[in-house]
Amino acid sequence: MTPYVLVKFMHVLGAIVILGTGTGIAFFMLMAHRTNDVAFIARTASVVVIADAIFTFSAVLLQPVTGGLLMMLSAIPITEHWLLASLALYAVAGLFWIPVVFMQIEMRDLARKATDQRSALPQRYFMLFRRWFAFGIPGFGATMLILWLMIAKPF
Repeated sequence: MTPYVLVKFMHVLGAIVILGTGTGIAFFMLMAHRTNDVAFIARTASVVVIADAIFTFSAVLLQPVTGGLLMMLSAIPITEHWLLASLALYAVAGLFWIPVVFMQIEMRDLARKATDQRSALPQRYFMLFRRWFAFGIPGFGATMLILWLMIAKPF
């Protein structure tokens, strides 16, 4: 296996982890939210925060490293339009993902507190959930577009 193939494998694996973890997190948070079971929401949000910290964060750090190595190994200039668009979309995805991490942590904490106090979720939780959901659309959409650009290199 050549260094290029190994780095490309790691880069594609990172993209899979970002998209897969993002999809899984969104699905499980949405399904937990729909139950209105405060304790279940708290447990799910706890796992989501851990998954985001372990999987998404490590893949997000890996992508620019492997992407830069791929550029060097294949002599692709950073001025390629598809690459510049991918980098801009990566920044957009990050601008939406970073706040989502903090929203998930706060939603987890609010659900834990409501569970401990045997009370309903506060309105802040529902506001955060709506914002979390809304931020997920452009964040995930940007990531999907990056994947398409990496494969198609349309311009």
